[in-house]
Amino acid sequence: MSILASRIEDSSQNYTRFLVIGTAEPQPTRRDKTSIMFSIKDRPGALFDVLLPFKKAKLNLTKIESRPTRQKAWEYIFFVDFLGHRSETRVQKALAALERSCVFLKILGSYPRGE
Repeated sequence: MSILASRIEDSSQNYTRFLVIGTAEPQPTRRDKTSIMFSIKDRPGALFDVLLPFKKAKLNLTKIESRPTRQKAWEYIFFVDFLGHRSETRVQKALAALERSCVFLKILGSYPRGE
């Protein structure tokens, strides 16, 4: 892409992520990241419980953020990035455990990490 303007941020700590969306998933590179989104039932400890499989698999979460759904008050969609490729056994096990605890889970994809 061509840079139209540079240094337009109002804070030197600002970062913008750009996503390239395609139909084919890149092969594992051993330096990968996976992005997922999920929702869970609203109950005490629910987020802790669904993130525990990542700890057990020693998968490093690099981002977690939540956005409210538009369907119901106090219901959220969580967006999570973690290190690893969805083809790895430990990632597959963590995602299978996560799926059992979620109302909704979507694997957005695995891709080589950026710098």
